[in-house]
Amino acid sequence: MRLLPLTAVIALVVLPGSAAAAAESSVAGSSVARSSAAGASGFTITDPRIKESSGLAASRIHPGVYWTHNDSDDGPYVYAVDSATGKTVARVTLTGVGTPRDVEAISLGPDGQLYVGDIGDNLNGTWDHVWIYRFPEPKQLADVTVKAEQFTVKYADGARNAEALMVHPVTGRVYIASKSEDKGGLYEGPEKLSASGTNVFRRIADLPWVTDGAFSPDGGRLTLRGYFFAKTYPWKDGKPEGEGERVDAPWQGQAESVTYSADGTTLLFGSEGESSRVVAVPVKAASASGGSAAPAKPGATPAAGAPGPAGEQGGGGFTKGAAVLAVGTVLVLGAKRLLRRKPRD
Repeated sequence: MRLLPLTAVIALVVLPGSAAAAAESSVAGSSVARSSAAGASGFTITDPRIKESSGLAASRIHPGVYWTHNDSDDGPYVYAVDSATGKTVARVTLTGVGTPRDVEAISLGPDGQLYVGDIGDNLNGTWDHVWIYRFPEPKQLADVTVKAEQFTVKYADGARNAEALMVHPVTGRVYIASKSEDKGGLYEGPEKLSASGTNVFRRIADLPWVTDGAFSPDGGRLTLRGYFFAKTYPWKDGKPEGEGERVDAPWQGQAESVTYSADGTTLLFGSEGESSRVVAVPVKAASASGGSAAPAKPGATPAAGAPGPAGEQGGGGFTKGAAVLAVGTVLVLGAKRLLRRKPRD
């Protein structure tokens, strides 16, 4: 979605001091990238064709390479970006999948295949089905055309908008997090996807407003991000456990993507826009509750559900954090309704 100007306005209007916080986050993001030299470093996507990077996935066979894609109106393309230079080192053209509608997420499975989520729905549940595309991660980095498998997806409780798709790195099961103005949800796909029938995804947990998510490489944690928060949840018995712990994600005007580095030591946060910056945040050791979190910077917006000033809780009740999130959400939704595109066949 092209909402960068609006989210900047939201920051100025409903997040006091966030202009300064954004500048501080930019500087801090650079220092975070430098401090994570032992893991992965941040980078800037320099390819002018990538204007709406909406998903990230770390390659396992090409060190330092990240797969990404545009949001919509681009075509069946996936790009490999070298984090050392920010340059595109391969563009994969998918065939056998028709015309992508609203590609929002990408994830790498334990089978060595990339899963691309054509799961967005800017009309909020108008499309009764969405798609997942799957193809093997190329062993050589070069522009190539591949035939991908296409999977039809429906939700057990009706159509909805979503921007996050995660493949568990151990079980290979696919999960989708919906994006809802009321209450989003985490949906579990069948044990194995079927290319010949409809794959029904069933709700297994409630979630806040989510724009992307990623499993840690060992499958023990799930990190989710939204416009105003990021949290890491312990993953136990096929579900996220507890309220999660906040992660010190950077402020980004259009917070769209998150992934773990291949070694699991770093979280990479991306956004839309030309020459967009991917910010590296070191992963802290698991806490006693099994989560992973980084301490918040002074002035950072607390994650939903995280303690605020004087012991306020940012997720329950009518607290300051919840009010900010609610106002921001209303503004985003208002803009979305004004900018909605006509559905494509």
